[in-house]
Amino acid sequence: MKYGMNLLLWTDDATAESFLPVLERLKKMGFDGVEVPVFDLKPEKFAALGKRLDDIGLQRTAVTVRTVDDNPISPDAAVRQKGVAANKAVLDCCQAGGMKLLVGPYYAALGHFTGRGPTAQEWTHGVESMKQVAAHAETCGVTLALEPLNRFEIYLLNSAEDGARFVREVAHPRCRLMYDTFHANIEEKSVSAAISACAKEMVHVHISENDRSTPGRGQVNWTETFDALHRVGYDGWLTIEAFGQALPALAAATKIWRPMFQNEEQLAADGLAFMQREWARRAPAQLARKAG
Repeated sequence: MKYGMNLLLWTDDATAESFLPVLERLKKMGFDGVEVPVFDLKPEKFAALGKRLDDIGLQRTAVTVRTVDDNPISPDAAVRQKGVAANKAVLDCCQAGGMKLLVGPYYAALGHFTGRGPTAQEWTHGVESMKQVAAHAETCGVTLALEPLNRFEIYLLNSAEDGARFVREVAHPRCRLMYDTFHANIEEKSVSAAISACAKEMVHVHISENDRSTPGRGQVNWTETFDALHRVGYDGWLTIEAFGQALPALAAATKIWRPMFQNEEQLAADGLAFMQREWARRAPAQLARKAG
């Protein structure tokens, strides 16, 4: 198992030199890696960040989103192609920075709604767009990990079962799925059933509390979650995704209106300890091998 921290808790630009001390402290805490936001599509910036992370000893994944202006399921073919092109540009940044896994809901526009559920045509557009992106991911040596979100943030993929079906239709080895405990807490009737439904496609997990604060301090059914992950043999990233008020635009998008935790580094330290403790209860031998 590898333990990661999504950097959106602090910044949407981890390439800034001033952010280096945070990365060093995360390494000292015991994280294996970090999840890097990729919004400013300049490969040279991520190449420099990759070198810094190599020096620190942190592995990395990446996260990105699409908007209504480059929506891969838009009825407008030109807009769909912008979405494909933007995702390909993100993958170029991932390749430059050594990010081998790209997570997020970049299969459709985040926060854009039509007033109805996804149509068959939108689903088809999404699959066709993602096939093109997956082909480019292959050339970059990056694996896609598509993230189903809750119904209040996106409408194409809301459940693990739908996400797994989408990935199977894309039918490319570089197109896989991720599971997020926050979204599942809203959408899934059974955590165990949801994880079982996507186990074959799942390559990444976001550990995210129901209020987006410190994992283990809220109402997510963690016992069932970790039990189910262990039962299906999951052995990838467990990455904390939490949001605060450090970034006003992101705080507005994630609806964080009040302080949810003491400070960012305390959340990271407590969240890491929580993940390690829960996994050690289920896979003590695995944890012992890693410590040795």
